[in-house]
Amino acid sequence: MSFKERIFHSVLFEIIALLCFMVAASFVTTADTKSVAGLAIGLSMIAMTWNYIYNLIFDRVYGENRASRGLKMRIGHGLGFELGLVFVSFPLMMWVLQLDFWTVLIMDAGVVIFFLVYAIVYNWCYDTIRSRFIPMVAAS
Repeated sequence: MSFKERIFHSVLFEIIALLCFMVAASFVTTADTKSVAGLAIGLSMIAMTWNYIYNLIFDRVYGENRASRGLKMRIGHGLGFELGLVFVSFPLMMWVLQLDFWTVLIMDAGVVIFFLVYAIVYNWCYDTIRSRFIPMVAAS
């Protein structure tokens, strides 16, 4: 993927995720909308940066042919991404939402499960659509 496509991939992922997060957070927290929106945007910016770095490294290690990746590799990819993101999201959620450790642990577990499934589905769909519209470039 080119630099521009990696940015597009990350931004599209985060726009869809941000919409889902905002809707879900409005149902499960009593935090004010402004705090939830700020948290969602902050986490989104962190996740976009991590997404770019993580996928760049993953593609270098496992190759550029993303369309040929199977379910096991996609699950591993999603787990690695989410585990890396938890290290930042957990303390940030505690601080912004002013909630105790256990409440945030349960919330973050829900967020991780959602995003794990979402990341696998999003990347699989993106790669499938991409492989139909963008011809594979031979590796040099």
